[in-house]
Amino acid sequence: MNKITICPACESENIYFDGTMYICPDCNYETDGEEQEAAEDNTPRDSNGVELITGDAVTVIQDLKVKGSSMVIKRGTKVKSIRLTDNPEEVDCKIDGSSIVLKTCYLKK
Repeated sequence: MNKITICPACESENIYFDGTMYICPDCNYETDGEEQEAAEDNTPRDSNGVELITGDAVTVIQDLKVKGSSMVIKRGTKVKSIRLTDNPEEVDCKIDGSSIVLKTCYLKK
């Protein structure tokens, strides 16, 4: 288990470990420390939690309107050869010859 030194809720430095839980006396926040580990995980994941890698083929799970265009990406559209971006919540891809950035929450592997 990692050592938490700052409370994730109120950012107080008074957090302490009582043997099983980390407790903040200022805001009464309690955690076992696993939440912080999950928050630091920056691997891109699809809507089902499956890890995505560059070159994967994914499917769009709902109709998406493209901003600044009259184009609509229909549910069930298969997207091949995605590219990961610096943001773990977005992937870059090409649909109908247009380069588009899609949110991973609308994709499934």
